[in-house]
Amino acid sequence: MFSYCADPATLEGLQWLSCYLTTGKHLSFYASFGTVLLLLAVTAPVSLGFGFAGAMAARARLTPLSWLGKGYIAIVRGVPDIAFFLFFVIALDQGIEYLLHQVRCPDWTDPIRQGADFVVCDSAKMPLNSSPQWIHEVYGFSLAVLTFAIVFGAFAGNVLQGAMNSVPRGQIETAEAYGMTHRQAFWRILVPQMWIYALPGLSNLWMVLIKATPLLFLLGVEDIVYWARELGASKQARFTDYPHGDWRMWYFLALLIFYLAFTRVSEIVLDRLTLKLSHGQATVGGEAQRKAA
Repeated sequence: MFSYCADPATLEGLQWLSCYLTTGKHLSFYASFGTVLLLLAVTAPVSLGFGFAGAMAARARLTPLSWLGKGYIAIVRGVPDIAFFLFFVIALDQGIEYLLHQVRCPDWTDPIRQGADFVVCDSAKMPLNSSPQWIHEVYGFSLAVLTFAIVFGAFAGNVLQGAMNSVPRGQIETAEAYGMTHRQAFWRILVPQMWIYALPGLSNLWMVLIKATPLLFLLGVEDIVYWARELGASKQARFTDYPHGDWRMWYFLALLIFYLAFTRVSEIVLDRLTLKLSHGQATVGGEAQRKAA
């Protein structure tokens, strides 16, 4: 921080603003943008993996496995996101602590459920109270990634299942007629061609995932929405060196610009990806490329 920030009460104009925007809390606010981008970078491929596994299970010839895949897709898609986020994180966290409690504290005699409280021994806490702060942050972020991945994986599974069904059946039959096994035809013929059919749905899902990142606040992660509310709320002089009125509108305006800009960049990348995947495909986009050539 600049040396002239030592006494904020003596500052005016741009000097006051420059010092205000470089406080420790503001640096955490700027870092939270990286948290959102990291969540998207990690959650997107993990969600796609959950979705691909769910779609493959739903198409399985083994009936119990097919029911499992279809049940996962149907149940998670049918539950409101906010309800699933609040329920699953609490249930998973308490489930982990309960198992650790049974292993590490076998002599514990007090009930775990004590009214509205869930009480386990200190060694079963996740993470431990003595753990450094970064452990708590990584643990919370990991729960958030898993929750997002399960929810959006179900939607991705539905999209991928439809894309697999859109690949002409004749191509699979031709591949099998040339001696390919069912597994070979799946990986060499169906999977490479399904992406062009899946991309419109996955593109929409990516946009929804971007808009869902403010739900991190509900999962205990200090994201950009948390800091916008924290920094933008009115501050009195006796509580801070930088008093100000209600500035939440300006902070949320910054978030609006960020999300609109990020969405626009995503649209450009997805359009180019669609153009690339359409090359040589028997789709509207592929036919347009063929006629243009």
